[in-house]
Amino acid sequence: MPNWLRKSLVVMVTILTFGLVTPSQAFLYEHSNAVKTPKKDIFDALSENKNVINNPALADEHVGYISKEDFIRQMLMEAEAQSFTKFGARIKPVIENEFTEVILPNIEKAIQNVAEQYPEEELAYLTVTERPGKGHSEKIFNITNDKTNEDVIRFHVRRDQPPQQGYWFNFHYHTHHDQFQAHHELGSIYWDKNTPPKWMS
Repeated sequence: MPNWLRKSLVVMVTILTFGLVTPSQAFLYEHSNAVKTPKKDIFDALSENKNVINNPALADEHVGYISKEDFIRQMLMEAEAQSFTKFGARIKPVIENEFTEVILPNIEKAIQNVAEQYPEEELAYLTVTERPGKGHSEKIFNITNDKTNEDVIRFHVRRDQPPQQGYWFNFHYHTHHDQFQAHHELGSIYWDKNTPPKWMS
């Protein structure tokens, strides 16, 4: 049966039954000989990259190479995704724009510094942790060296409440160079005089 006729029948049945009955999936895909490969989005590609890194047998088959530009782009996308996950539905709409304009470019600079410290053939081993801290935890994400299983850099956000100034979100990072002791500032975003909700709420 031609594709256009099949689609027309589906639409007609749906309209005639007010959407209460739809043709079965078997009918829709009956006699479909075309083998289609699903489109991959960027997150599938990132996931595949992590699977290759975490499995030495696959890594040998794959070229374990990523350019510094691609590494920075990939890390920045993951940094933004992990940050928005941490903010949750209540905080994200309030600070999203300022975070994107002020904090994210500074995160990019920090990631560029990390990229400069490693040869390009080692960058494929650096990955972003995927569990931001909930509640009052400061952790947004870490960049970890999967080869050594050690953190390279940790990105945090702390709630500050200077006297008579309300609440601020202070974004900063720590590096392995000093055992994560020093705070490297990324910037601060004002919240309100009211107590902010917990992270990921």
